[in-house]
Amino acid sequence: MTESTDSGSTVIQSLYIKNYALIDELEVAFGAGLNILTGQTGAGKSIIIGALNAVLGERADTETVREGTKKAIVEAIIRTGQNGDPVVADLLKEHDIDWQGDEIILRREIRSSGSRAFINDTPVTISALRAIGDRLVDLHGQHDHQLLLKQEHHREVIDALTGVRFRKVEYDEMFGRYRQLRNERDSLRKKERDLNEKLELHRFQLRELEAAELDVEAFEEMEAEMKRLDHAEDLDQKAALIGQAGSDDERSLMDLLAIIEESLSDMAEMEEGFRSYLDELKSARVSIQELLSYTERYRAGIEFNPSRLEALRQKQAEIKRLEKKYNRLLPDLISYRNELQESVNLAENFDLELEKKEKELAAAAGSLAECARALHEARLIAGSELGDRISEALRQLGIPNNRFETRVDWRFDENGVIDIDGQPVDCHADGPDEVVFYISTNKGESPRPLARIASGGEISRVMLAMKSVIARDQHLPVMIFDEIDTGIGGAVSEQVGRTMQELSDHCQIIAITHQPQIAGQADHHFKVEKVETGDRTVTNIRNLDDELHVTEIASLMSGADVSDHAIASAREMVAKARSRQNS
Repeated sequence: MTESTDSGSTVIQSLYIKNYALIDELEVAFGAGLNILTGQTGAGKSIIIGALNAVLGERADTETVREGTKKAIVEAIIRTGQNGDPVVADLLKEHDIDWQGDEIILRREIRSSGSRAFINDTPVTISALRAIGDRLVDLHGQHDHQLLLKQEHHREVIDALTGVRFRKVEYDEMFGRYRQLRNERDSLRKKERDLNEKLELHRFQLRELEAAELDVEAFEEMEAEMKRLDHAEDLDQKAALIGQAGSDDERSLMDLLAIIEESLSDMAEMEEGFRSYLDELKSARVSIQELLSYTERYRAGIEFNPSRLEALRQKQAEIKRLEKKYNRLLPDLISYRNELQESVNLAENFDLELEKKEKELAAAAGSLAECARALHEARLIAGSELGDRISEALRQLGIPNNRFETRVDWRFDENGVIDIDGQPVDCHADGPDEVVFYISTNKGESPRPLARIASGGEISRVMLAMKSVIARDQHLPVMIFDEIDTGIGGAVSEQVGRTMQELSDHCQIIAITHQPQIAGQADHHFKVEKVETGDRTVTNIRNLDDELHVTEIASLMSGADVSDHAIASAREMVAKARSRQNS
Protein backbone atom coordinates (compact mmCIF):
# COMPACT_ATOMS: atom_id res chain seq x y z
CA MET A 1 0.00 0.00 0.00
CA THR A 2 1.07 3.62 -0.51
CA GLU A 3 2.28 6.37 1.79
CA SER A 4 0.83 9.72 0.83
CA THR A 5 0.92 12.11 3.76
CA ASP A 6 3.43 14.94 3.91
CA SER A 7 6.20 14.00 6.35
CA GLY A 8 5.74 17.36 8.04
CA SER A 9 2.18 16.61 9.19
CA THR A 10 1.01 15.24 12.53
CA VAL A 11 0.49 11.46 12.75
CA ILE A 12 -0.60 9.00 15.41
CA GLN A 13 2.35 6.65 15.16
CA SER A 14 0.98 4.01 17.49
CA LEU A 15 -1.90 3.31 19.84
CA TYR A 16 -1.53 0.95 22.82
CA ILE A 17 -4.59 -0.25 24.75
CA LYS A 18 -4.62 -2.61 27.74
CA ASN A 19 -7.47 -3.89 29.92
CA TYR A 20 -9.99 -1.60 28.25
CA ALA A 21 -13.51 -3.08 27.84
CA LEU A 22 -13.13 -6.15 25.56
CA ILE A 23 -9.52 -5.35 24.78
CA ASP A 24 -7.04 -7.46 26.72
CA GLU A 25 -3.94 -5.89 25.14
CA LEU A 26 -3.30 -4.58 21.66
CA GLU A 27 -0.98 -2.21 19.89
CA VAL A 28 -1.54 -0.83 16.43
CA ALA A 29 0.93 1.17 14.34
CA PHE A 30 -0.88 3.55 12.04
CA GLY A 31 0.73 4.86 8.90
CA ALA A 32 0.72 8.15 7.08
CA GLY A 33 -2.14 8.83 4.71
CA LEU A 34 -5.55 7.14 4.87
CA ASN A 35 -5.98 4.45 7.53
CA ILE A 36 -9.21 2.46 7.25
CA LEU A 37 -10.71 0.30 10.02
CA THR A 38 -13.35 -2.28 9.14
CA GLY A 39 -15.00 -5.13 11.00
CA GLN A 40 -18.34 -6.65 11.82
CA THR A 41 -20.83 -4.79 13.99
CA GLY A 42 -19.89 -5.38 17.62
CA ALA A 43 -16.31 -6.38 16.83
CA GLY A 44 -14.95 -3.51 18.90
CA LYS A 45 -14.37 -0.63 16.51
CA SER A 46 -16.27 1.72 18.79
CA ILE A 47 -14.18 0.48 21.71
CA ILE A 48 -11.01 1.57 19.94
CA ILE A 49 -12.57 4.97 19.23
CA GLY A 50 -13.64 5.17 22.88
CA ALA A 51 -10.06 4.46 23.98
CA LEU A 52 -8.83 7.17 21.61
CA ASN A 53 -11.37 9.56 23.10
CA ALA A 54 -10.08 8.74 26.57
CA VAL A 55 -6.43 9.38 25.72
CA LEU A 56 -7.44 12.68 24.10
CA GLY A 57 -8.96 13.91 27.36
CA GLU A 58 -12.64 13.02 27.03
CA ARG A 59 -14.63 11.58 29.92
CA ALA A 60 -13.45 8.07 30.83
CA ASP A 61 -16.04 5.70 32.25
CA THR A 62 -14.54 3.63 35.08
CA GLU A 63 -16.71 0.70 33.92
CA THR A 64 -14.45 0.37 30.86
CA VAL A 65 -11.76 -1.20 33.07
CA ARG A 66 -11.65 -4.84 32.00
CA GLU A 67 -13.20 -7.14 34.56
CA GLY A 68 -10.66 -8.74 36.86
CA THR A 69 -7.97 -6.05 36.32
CA LYS A 70 -6.97 -3.02 38.41
CA LYS A 71 -6.60 -0.41 35.70
CA ALA A 72 -6.96 0.24 32.00
CA ILE A 73 -4.17 1.94 30.07
CA VAL A 74 -4.38 3.84 26.79
CA GLU A 75 -1.25 5.37 25.26
CA ALA A 76 -0.84 7.21 21.97
CA ILE A 77 2.52 8.16 20.48
CA ILE A 78 2.08 11.16 18.22
CA ARG A 79 4.67 12.70 15.94
CA THR A 80 4.10 16.35 15.11
CA GLY A 81 6.46 16.56 12.12
CA GLN A 82 8.68 19.43 11.09
CA ASN A 83 5.72 21.78 10.61
CA GLY A 84 4.02 21.07 13.92
CA ASP A 85 1.20 23.24 15.24
CA PRO A 86 2.73 26.20 17.14
CA VAL A 87 -0.33 26.26 19.41
CA VAL A 88 0.61 22.78 20.64
CA ALA A 89 4.14 23.98 21.40
CA ASP A 90 2.71 26.90 23.40
CA LEU A 91 0.37 24.60 25.33
CA LEU A 92 3.21 22.21 26.21
CA LYS A 93 5.28 25.14 27.45
CA GLU A 94 2.34 26.55 29.40
CA HIS A 95 1.93 23.26 31.28
CA ASP A 96 5.70 22.77 31.86
CA ILE A 97 5.83 19.60 29.77
CA ASP A 98 9.24 18.47 28.54
CA TRP A 99 9.30 18.15 24.77
CA GLN A 100 12.29 17.23 22.67
CA GLY A 101 12.20 16.31 19.02
CA ASP A 102 8.76 15.83 17.50
CA GLU A 103 7.31 13.05 19.69
CA ILE A 104 4.43 13.57 22.10
CA ILE A 105 3.22 10.67 24.24
CA LEU A 106 -0.33 10.90 25.61
CA ARG A 107 -1.21 8.40 28.35
CA ARG A 108 -4.39 7.76 30.34
CA GLU A 109 -4.72 5.36 33.26
CA ILE A 110 -8.28 4.52 34.31
CA ARG A 111 -9.10 2.89 37.65
CA SER A 112 -12.36 2.21 39.43
CA SER A 113 -11.57 5.19 41.69
CA GLY A 114 -10.81 7.63 38.87
CA SER A 115 -8.15 8.30 36.27
CA ARG A 116 -4.77 9.93 35.76
CA ALA A 117 -3.29 11.62 32.70
CA PHE A 118 0.29 12.06 31.50
CA ILE A 119 1.97 13.84 28.60
CA ASN A 120 5.58 12.80 27.97
CA ASP A 121 5.52 11.15 31.43
CA THR A 122 4.57 14.46 33.07
CA PRO A 123 1.36 14.27 35.17
CA VAL A 124 -1.24 16.71 33.82
CA THR A 125 -4.85 17.60 34.47
CA ILE A 126 -7.55 16.12 32.26
CA SER A 127 -8.33 19.61 30.97
CA ALA A 128 -4.71 20.03 29.88
CA LEU A 129 -4.79 16.64 28.15
CA ARG A 130 -8.00 17.65 26.39
CA ALA A 131 -6.64 21.03 25.30
CA ILE A 132 -3.55 19.48 23.74
CA GLY A 133 -5.45 16.47 22.39
CA ASP A 134 -7.91 18.80 20.65
CA ARG A 135 -5.08 20.39 18.68
CA LEU A 136 -3.40 17.10 17.79
CA VAL A 137 -6.40 14.99 16.82
CA ASP A 138 -9.77 15.99 15.39
CA LEU A 139 -12.14 13.12 16.07
CA HIS A 140 -15.46 13.25 14.19
CA GLY A 141 -18.40 11.29 15.43
CA GLN A 142 -18.66 12.86 18.88
CA HIS A 143 -20.15 16.37 19.04
CA ASP A 144 -17.94 17.51 21.89
CA HIS A 145 -14.64 16.68 20.17
CA GLN A 146 -14.71 18.60 16.92
CA LEU A 147 -12.84 21.85 16.49
CA LEU A 148 -14.99 23.06 13.63
CA LEU A 149 -18.13 22.64 15.70
CA LYS A 150 -16.70 25.08 18.23
CA GLN A 151 -17.71 28.58 17.27
CA GLU A 152 -14.51 30.14 18.60
CA HIS A 153 -12.59 28.06 16.05
CA HIS A 154 -14.49 29.45 13.06
CA ARG A 155 -12.56 32.69 13.23
CA GLU A 156 -9.30 30.74 13.29
CA VAL A 157 -10.29 28.97 10.07
CA ILE A 158 -11.04 32.24 8.25
CA ASP A 159 -7.96 34.03 9.61
CA ALA A 160 -5.70 31.20 8.44
CA LEU A 161 -6.75 31.81 4.83
CA THR A 162 -4.23 33.56 2.62
CA GLY A 163 -6.35 36.65 1.97
CA VAL A 164 -6.93 37.34 5.65
CA ARG A 165 -3.62 36.58 7.38
CA PHE A 166 -1.90 39.89 6.55
CA ARG A 167 -4.92 41.95 7.62
CA LYS A 168 -5.10 40.05 10.91
CA VAL A 169 -1.41 40.74 11.60
CA GLU A 170 -2.00 44.47 10.94
CA TYR A 171 -5.02 44.46 13.23
CA ASP A 172 -3.14 42.59 15.98
CA GLU A 173 -0.32 45.13 15.97
CA MET A 174 -2.68 48.10 16.08
CA PHE A 175 -4.93 46.51 18.70
CA GLY A 176 -1.88 45.85 20.86
CA ARG A 177 -0.84 49.51 20.53
CA TYR A 178 -4.37 50.71 21.33
CA ARG A 179 -4.67 48.39 24.34
CA GLN A 180 -1.31 49.55 25.69
CA LEU A 181 -2.33 53.23 25.42
CA ARG A 182 -5.72 52.50 26.95
CA ASN A 183 -4.07 50.72 29.88
CA GLU A 184 -1.71 53.68 30.32
CA ARG A 185 -4.68 56.10 30.21
CA ASP A 186 -6.67 54.02 32.70
CA SER A 187 -3.62 53.78 34.92
CA LEU A 188 -3.27 57.57 34.84
CA ARG A 189 -6.93 58.00 35.72
CA LYS A 190 -6.65 55.61 38.63
CA LYS A 191 -3.47 57.30 39.77
CA GLU A 192 -5.21 60.67 39.51
CA ARG A 193 -8.08 59.45 41.69
CA ASP A 194 -5.68 57.95 44.20
CA LEU A 195 -3.53 61.07 44.26
CA ASN A 196 -6.49 63.44 44.58
CA GLU A 197 -7.77 61.43 47.52
CA LYS A 198 -4.39 61.79 49.23
CA LEU A 199 -3.41 65.21 47.87
CA GLU A 200 -4.10 67.22 51.06
CA LEU A 201 -2.32 64.61 53.19
CA HIS A 202 0.67 64.61 50.83
CA ARG A 203 0.80 68.41 50.85
CA PHE A 204 0.81 68.45 54.67
CA GLN A 205 3.50 65.78 54.87
CA LEU A 206 5.59 67.58 52.26
CA ARG A 207 5.41 70.88 54.17
CA GLU A 208 6.37 69.07 57.37
CA LEU A 209 9.36 67.34 55.82
CA GLU A 210 10.52 70.39 53.89
CA ALA A 211 10.41 72.44 57.12
CA ALA A 212 12.80 69.96 58.72
CA GLU A 213 15.44 70.75 56.03
CA LEU A 214 16.45 67.13 55.79
CA ASP A 215 20.04 66.50 54.68
CA VAL A 216 22.24 63.54 55.58
CA GLU A 217 25.56 65.44 55.48
CA ALA A 218 24.13 68.41 57.36
CA PHE A 219 22.73 66.05 60.01
CA GLU A 220 26.15 64.40 60.47
CA GLU A 221 27.81 67.81 60.80
CA MET A 222 25.15 68.89 63.28
CA GLU A 223 25.78 65.85 65.46
CA ALA A 224 29.53 66.56 65.39
CA GLU A 225 28.89 70.20 66.45
CA MET A 226 26.58 69.08 69.24
CA LYS A 227 29.30 66.78 70.51
CA ARG A 228 31.79 69.63 70.62
CA LEU A 229 29.37 72.02 72.35
CA ASP A 230 28.29 69.39 74.82
CA HIS A 231 31.94 68.72 75.84
CA ALA A 232 33.29 72.28 75.50
CA GLU A 233 34.26 72.68 79.19
CA ASP A 234 35.99 69.33 79.43
CA LEU A 235 37.83 69.96 76.14
CA ASP A 236 39.03 73.35 77.44
CA GLN A 237 40.35 71.82 80.65
CA LYS A 238 42.26 69.07 78.87
CA ALA A 239 43.70 71.49 76.32
CA ALA A 240 44.83 73.78 79.20
CA LEU A 241 46.69 70.92 80.86
CA ILE A 242 48.48 70.09 77.61
CA GLY A 243 49.40 73.75 77.09
CA GLN A 244 50.61 74.06 80.64
CA ALA A 245 52.92 71.05 80.27
CA GLY A 246 54.46 72.67 77.23
CA SER A 247 55.02 76.09 78.79
CA ASP A 248 55.70 75.57 82.52
CA ASP A 249 57.89 78.42 83.81
CA GLU A 250 60.04 76.17 85.96
CA ARG A 251 60.68 73.33 83.57
CA SER A 252 58.48 72.74 80.54
CA LEU A 253 58.10 69.53 78.54
CA MET A 254 60.08 71.08 75.68
CA ASP A 255 62.93 72.05 78.02
CA LEU A 256 63.11 68.45 79.26
CA LEU A 257 63.15 67.13 75.71
CA ALA A 258 65.97 69.55 74.80
CA ILE A 259 68.06 68.26 77.71
CA ILE A 260 67.41 64.66 76.71
CA GLU A 261 68.27 65.42 73.09
CA GLU A 262 71.57 67.06 74.03
CA SER A 263 72.55 64.08 76.20
CA LEU A 264 71.57 61.58 73.48
CA SER A 265 73.63 63.51 70.96
CA ASP A 266 76.73 63.23 73.13
CA MET A 267 76.09 59.55 73.77
CA ALA A 268 75.61 58.81 70.08
CA GLU A 269 79.10 60.15 69.41
CA MET A 270 80.45 57.57 71.80
CA GLU A 271 77.97 54.73 71.19
CA GLU A 272 76.39 54.34 67.75
CA GLY A 273 73.41 52.37 69.18
CA PHE A 274 71.90 55.64 70.50
CA ARG A 275 71.88 57.23 67.03
CA SER A 276 68.45 55.87 66.02
CA TYR A 277 66.86 56.98 69.30
CA LEU A 278 68.26 60.46 68.79
CA ASP A 279 66.57 60.63 65.37
CA GLU A 280 63.27 59.43 66.81
CA LEU A 281 63.45 62.00 69.60
CA LYS A 282 64.03 64.84 67.12
CA SER A 283 60.94 63.71 65.17
CA ALA A 284 58.93 63.47 68.40
CA ARG A 285 59.93 67.02 69.41
CA VAL A 286 58.58 68.31 66.10
CA SER A 287 55.28 66.41 66.53
CA ILE A 288 54.88 67.54 70.15
CA GLN A 289 55.53 71.12 69.18
CA GLU A 290 52.85 70.88 66.47
CA LEU A 291 50.47 69.35 69.04
CA LEU A 292 51.07 72.18 71.49
CA SER A 293 50.48 74.76 68.78
CA TYR A 294 47.26 73.05 67.57
CA THR A 295 45.99 72.69 71.15
CA GLU A 296 46.58 76.40 71.75
CA ARG A 297 44.67 77.35 68.62
CA TYR A 298 41.88 74.85 69.33
CA ARG A 299 41.44 76.19 72.87
CA ALA A 300 41.17 79.69 71.54
CA GLY A 301 38.31 78.55 69.25
CA ILE A 302 36.31 76.55 71.79
CA GLU A 303 32.72 77.87 71.88
CA PHE A 304 30.72 77.94 75.08
CA ASN A 305 27.16 78.37 73.67
CA PRO A 306 24.39 76.62 75.65
CA SER A 307 21.63 78.27 73.57
CA ARG A 308 23.14 76.97 70.30
CA LEU A 309 23.47 73.49 71.83
CA GLU A 310 19.81 73.54 72.87
CA ALA A 311 18.72 74.64 69.38
CA LEU A 312 20.66 71.77 67.82
CA ARG A 313 19.18 69.31 70.28
CA GLN A 314 15.67 70.43 69.34
CA LYS A 315 16.45 70.03 65.65
CA GLN A 316 17.84 66.54 66.29
CA ALA A 317 14.75 65.62 68.29
CA GLU A 318 12.51 66.81 65.44
CA ILE A 319 14.32 64.61 62.92
CA LYS A 320 14.10 61.62 65.27
CA ARG A 321 10.38 62.31 65.70
CA LEU A 322 9.87 62.34 61.93
CA GLU A 323 11.83 59.10 61.54
CA LYS A 324 9.55 57.43 64.10
CA LYS A 325 6.37 58.95 62.67
CA TYR A 326 7.06 57.82 59.10
CA ASN A 327 8.87 54.65 60.13
CA ARG A 328 11.82 55.60 57.93
CA LEU A 329 15.46 56.40 58.63
CA LEU A 330 16.76 59.74 57.43
CA PRO A 331 17.95 58.64 53.91
CA ASP A 332 14.56 56.94 53.26
CA LEU A 333 12.76 59.92 54.74
CA ILE A 334 14.50 62.17 52.22
CA SER A 335 13.48 59.79 49.39
CA TYR A 336 9.89 59.84 50.63
CA ARG A 337 9.95 63.65 50.68
CA ASN A 338 11.08 63.61 47.03
CA GLU A 339 8.32 61.14 46.15
CA LEU A 340 5.78 63.40 47.82
CA GLN A 341 7.07 66.33 45.79
CA GLU A 342 6.67 64.36 42.55
CA SER A 343 3.22 63.15 43.58
CA VAL A 344 1.99 66.64 44.43
CA ASN A 345 3.44 68.07 41.21
CA LEU A 346 1.81 65.27 39.17
CA ALA A 347 -1.57 65.74 40.86
CA GLU A 348 -1.47 69.48 40.26
CA ASN A 349 -0.61 68.95 36.55
CA PHE A 350 -2.64 65.81 35.79
CA ASP A 351 -4.97 67.50 33.34
CA LEU A 352 -2.11 68.07 30.92
CA GLU A 353 -0.87 64.49 31.22
CA LEU A 354 -4.33 63.03 30.68
CA GLU A 355 -5.07 65.33 27.76
CA LYS A 356 -1.87 64.20 26.05
CA LYS A 357 -2.68 60.51 26.62
CA GLU A 358 -6.29 60.94 25.43
CA LYS A 359 -5.05 62.46 22.17
CA GLU A 360 -2.67 59.53 21.62
CA LEU A 361 -5.49 57.10 22.38
CA ALA A 362 -7.91 58.83 19.99
CA ALA A 363 -5.32 58.69 17.20
CA ALA A 364 -4.74 54.97 17.91
CA ALA A 365 -8.51 54.33 17.86
CA GLY A 366 -8.69 55.94 14.42
CA SER A 367 -5.90 53.70 13.12
CA LEU A 368 -7.52 50.68 14.79
CA ALA A 369 -10.80 51.47 13.04
CA GLU A 370 -9.01 51.45 9.66
CA CYS A 371 -7.41 48.09 10.44
CA ALA A 372 -10.75 46.74 11.71
CA ARG A 373 -12.51 47.75 8.46
CA ALA A 374 -9.79 46.09 6.38
CA LEU A 375 -9.92 42.88 8.46
CA HIS A 376 -13.72 42.80 8.40
CA GLU A 377 -13.78 43.21 4.62
CA ALA A 378 -11.12 40.51 4.15
CA ARG A 379 -13.09 38.12 6.36
CA LEU A 380 -16.26 38.80 4.39
CA ILE A 381 -14.58 38.11 1.05
CA ALA A 382 -12.69 35.03 2.27
CA GLY A 383 -15.80 33.73 4.05
CA SER A 384 -17.92 34.06 0.92
CA GLU A 385 -15.33 32.27 -1.21
CA LEU A 386 -14.92 29.54 1.43
CA GLY A 387 -18.67 29.03 1.61
CA ASP A 388 -18.93 28.55 -2.17
CA ARG A 389 -16.08 26.05 -2.21
CA ILE A 390 -17.48 24.07 0.74
CA SER A 391 -20.96 23.99 -0.82
CA GLU A 392 -19.50 22.53 -4.00
CA ALA A 393 -17.55 19.94 -1.99
CA LEU A 394 -20.71 19.00 -0.10
CA ARG A 395 -22.63 18.50 -3.34
CA GLN A 396 -19.98 16.01 -4.43
CA LEU A 397 -20.33 14.27 -1.07
CA GLY A 398 -24.04 13.64 -1.51
CA ILE A 399 -25.59 16.74 0.08
CA PRO A 400 -26.81 18.48 -3.08
CA ASN A 401 -29.25 21.02 -1.63
CA ASN A 402 -26.88 22.59 0.85
CA ARG A 403 -26.16 26.21 1.68
CA PHE A 404 -22.98 27.08 3.55
CA GLU A 405 -22.45 30.62 4.77
CA THR A 406 -19.80 32.46 6.74
CA ARG A 407 -21.47 35.25 8.65
CA VAL A 408 -19.20 38.08 9.70
CA ASP A 409 -21.06 40.58 11.89
CA TRP A 410 -19.72 43.69 13.60
CA ARG A 411 -19.71 43.62 17.40
CA PHE A 412 -21.94 46.65 17.86
CA ASP A 413 -21.82 47.82 21.47
CA GLU A 414 -22.68 51.14 23.10
CA ASN A 415 -19.34 50.93 24.90
CA GLY A 416 -17.44 50.18 21.68
CA VAL A 417 -13.98 51.62 21.26
CA ILE A 418 -14.16 52.46 17.54
CA ASP A 419 -16.78 54.08 15.32
CA ILE A 420 -17.99 52.29 12.19
CA ASP A 421 -20.49 54.23 10.08
CA GLY A 422 -21.67 56.17 13.10
CA GLN A 423 -22.09 53.12 15.35
CA PRO A 424 -19.79 52.04 18.19
CA VAL A 425 -18.04 48.71 17.69
CA ASP A 426 -16.23 46.76 20.38
CA CYS A 427 -12.80 45.39 19.48
CA HIS A 428 -11.26 42.30 21.04
CA ALA A 429 -7.93 40.60 20.50
CA ASP A 430 -9.61 38.27 17.99
CA GLY A 431 -11.12 41.11 15.98
CA PRO A 432 -14.01 43.57 15.74
CA ASP A 433 -16.59 41.04 14.62
CA GLU A 434 -18.17 37.65 15.20
CA VAL A 435 -17.43 34.89 12.68
CA VAL A 436 -19.90 32.00 12.62
CA PHE A 437 -20.42 29.21 10.09
CA TYR A 438 -24.05 28.56 9.11
CA ILE A 439 -25.33 25.64 7.09
CA SER A 440 -28.50 24.17 5.66
CA THR A 441 -28.33 20.59 4.36
CA ASN A 442 -31.91 20.31 3.15
CA LYS A 443 -33.82 22.21 0.50
CA GLY A 444 -36.09 24.93 1.85
CA GLU A 445 -34.41 25.09 5.27
CA SER A 446 -32.79 28.29 6.51
CA PRO A 447 -29.13 27.99 7.45
CA ARG A 448 -28.46 27.36 11.12
CA PRO A 449 -25.21 27.56 13.14
CA LEU A 450 -22.92 24.69 12.19
CA ALA A 451 -22.75 23.48 15.80
CA ARG A 452 -26.49 22.58 15.69
CA ILE A 453 -26.18 19.89 13.02
CA ALA A 454 -27.75 16.76 14.48
CA SER A 455 -26.96 13.99 12.01
CA GLY A 456 -23.67 12.21 12.68
CA GLY A 457 -23.26 11.31 9.02
CA GLU A 458 -23.91 14.89 7.92
CA ILE A 459 -21.49 16.24 10.49
CA SER A 460 -18.73 13.98 9.27
CA ARG A 461 -19.31 14.87 5.63
CA VAL A 462 -19.49 18.59 6.41
CA MET A 463 -16.24 18.31 8.33
CA LEU A 464 -14.68 16.36 5.49
CA ALA A 465 -15.79 18.96 2.94
CA MET A 466 -14.49 21.84 5.07
CA LYS A 467 -11.18 20.14 5.79
CA SER A 468 -10.65 19.26 2.14
CA VAL A 469 -11.16 22.92 1.20
CA ILE A 470 -8.96 24.50 3.87
CA ALA A 471 -6.25 21.81 3.87
CA ARG A 472 -3.77 23.91 1.93
CA ASP A 473 -4.24 27.03 4.06
CA GLN A 474 -3.70 25.85 7.61
CA HIS A 475 -2.11 23.17 9.77
CA LEU A 476 -4.44 20.20 10.12
CA PRO A 477 -4.44 17.75 13.04
CA VAL A 478 -4.92 14.03 12.66
CA MET A 479 -8.52 13.45 11.56
CA ILE A 480 -10.60 10.52 12.75
CA PHE A 481 -13.99 9.77 11.16
CA ASP A 482 -16.31 7.38 12.97
CA GLU A 483 -19.68 7.79 11.24
CA ILE A 484 -18.78 9.21 7.86
CA ASP A 485 -20.67 6.60 5.83
CA THR A 486 -23.95 6.86 7.74
CA GLY A 487 -26.88 7.10 5.34
CA ILE A 488 -24.85 7.03 2.13
CA GLY A 489 -23.88 4.45 -0.43
CA GLY A 490 -22.80 3.81 -3.99
CA ALA A 491 -21.39 6.76 -5.91
CA VAL A 492 -21.50 9.09 -2.87
CA SER A 493 -19.43 6.62 -0.85
CA GLU A 494 -16.86 6.50 -3.64
CA GLN A 495 -16.65 10.30 -3.71
CA VAL A 496 -16.32 10.39 0.08
CA GLY A 497 -13.44 7.94 -0.19
CA ARG A 498 -11.76 9.98 -2.94
CA THR A 499 -12.11 13.17 -0.92
CA MET A 500 -10.61 11.48 2.14
CA GLN A 501 -7.76 10.12 0.04
CA GLU A 502 -7.02 13.58 -1.37
CA LEU A 503 -7.20 15.12 2.08
CA SER A 504 -4.80 12.48 3.41
CA ASP A 505 -2.09 14.10 1.29
CA HIS A 506 -2.16 16.88 3.93
CA CYS A 507 -2.99 15.05 7.14
CA GLN A 508 -3.25 11.55 8.54
CA ILE A 509 -6.80 10.16 8.47
CA ILE A 510 -8.17 7.25 10.48
CA ALA A 511 -11.69 6.22 9.44
CA ILE A 512 -14.13 3.49 10.39
CA THR A 513 -16.34 2.40 7.52
CA HIS A 514 -18.62 -0.35 6.28
CA GLN A 515 -18.47 0.86 2.70
CA PRO A 516 -16.18 -0.98 0.25
CA GLN A 517 -15.94 2.14 -1.94
CA ILE A 518 -14.31 3.99 1.01
CA ALA A 519 -12.19 1.08 2.22
CA GLY A 520 -10.84 0.63 -1.31
CA GLN A 521 -9.09 4.02 -1.07
CA ALA A 522 -7.02 2.98 1.96
CA ASP A 523 -3.27 3.42 2.25
CA HIS A 524 -3.41 1.14 5.31
CA HIS A 525 -6.28 -1.23 6.06
CA PHE A 526 -6.92 -2.66 9.56
CA LYS A 527 -9.51 -5.26 10.47
CA VAL A 528 -11.04 -5.28 13.95
CA GLU A 529 -12.15 -8.71 15.15
CA LYS A 530 -13.77 -10.18 18.22
CA VAL A 531 -12.36 -13.57 19.14
CA GLU A 532 -12.83 -16.03 22.00
CA THR A 533 -9.79 -17.18 23.94
CA GLY A 534 -10.60 -19.72 26.60
CA ASP A 535 -13.56 -18.39 28.56
CA ARG A 536 -12.97 -14.74 27.57
CA THR A 537 -13.92 -12.65 24.54
CA VAL A 538 -11.35 -10.15 23.35
CA THR A 539 -11.04 -7.58 20.58
CA ASN A 540 -8.01 -7.72 18.27
CA ILE A 541 -6.86 -5.65 15.32
CA ARG A 542 -4.87 -6.79 12.26
CA ASN A 543 -2.95 -4.78 9.68
CA LEU A 544 -4.00 -6.29 6.34
CA ASP A 545 -1.54 -6.88 3.54
CA ASP A 546 -2.54 -6.26 -0.10
CA GLU A 547 -4.24 -9.62 -0.59
CA LEU A 548 -6.16 -9.50 2.69
CA HIS A 549 -7.08 -5.90 1.86
CA VAL A 550 -8.76 -7.10 -1.33
CA THR A 551 -10.43 -10.00 0.49
CA GLU A 552 -11.86 -7.70 3.17
CA ILE A 553 -13.27 -5.33 0.54
CA ALA A 554 -14.87 -8.30 -1.20
CA SER A 555 -16.38 -9.30 2.14
CA LEU A 556 -17.82 -5.80 2.55
CA MET A 557 -19.35 -6.18 -0.92
CA SER A 558 -20.86 -9.63 -0.63
CA GLY A 559 -20.98 -10.60 3.03
CA ALA A 560 -19.44 -13.60 4.76
CA ASP A 561 -19.46 -15.84 1.68
CA VAL A 562 -16.85 -14.21 -0.54
CA SER A 563 -17.23 -15.27 -4.17
CA ASP A 564 -14.62 -15.17 -6.91
CA HIS A 565 -16.69 -12.50 -8.59
CA ALA A 566 -16.56 -10.36 -5.42
CA ILE A 567 -12.79 -10.85 -5.26
CA ALA A 568 -12.42 -9.75 -8.87
CA SER A 569 -14.63 -6.71 -8.30
CA ALA A 570 -12.69 -5.79 -5.16
CA ARG A 571 -9.37 -6.17 -6.98
CA GLU A 572 -10.64 -3.92 -9.78
CA MET A 573 -11.86 -1.32 -7.27
CA VAL A 574 -8.48 -1.24 -5.51
CA ALA A 575 -6.61 -1.03 -8.81
CA LYS A 576 -8.70 1.96 -9.91
CA ALA A 577 -8.11 3.69 -6.58
CA ARG A 578 -4.35 3.11 -6.86
CA SER A 579 -4.37 4.41 -10.41
CA ARG A 580 -6.10 7.63 -9.35
CA GLN A 581 -3.70 8.08 -6.41
CA ASN A 582 -0.66 7.69 -8.64
CA SER A 583 -1.95 9.89 -11.46
